[in-house]
Amino acid sequence: MSSWAGNLIRRARREGSLTQRELARRAATSQPAIAAYESGRRSPTFETLTRIIRAAGFDMRVRLEPYDDHDEWLERFEAELPVRSVEERRRRDTELAAAARRRSA
Repeated sequence: MSSWAGNLIRRARREGSLTQRELARRAATSQPAIAAYESGRRSPTFETLTRIIRAAGFDMRVRLEPYDDHDEWLERFEAELPVRSVEERRRRDTELAAAARRRSA
């Protein structure tokens, strides 16, 4: 079970080239706590998440944006399409994203 906070911690740790132990030391917490956050077994408070992200050498910025119902609209639209069409579009999107990642690497 993963969480958005755990994924964010893992990404910051990896981009900072840190082990869980090193990140824990810098963030004044334990390695098992970092592992639990990354796996989604525990959820950090916002303050704890910010402290861990900063310990990895990054800053968290949160801002309010006008609500965007794109995902809900897309879900309703896809519900009216044949399953095969949706699967084909998702496969194509995945291939395009992978190609873009390869080009940027």
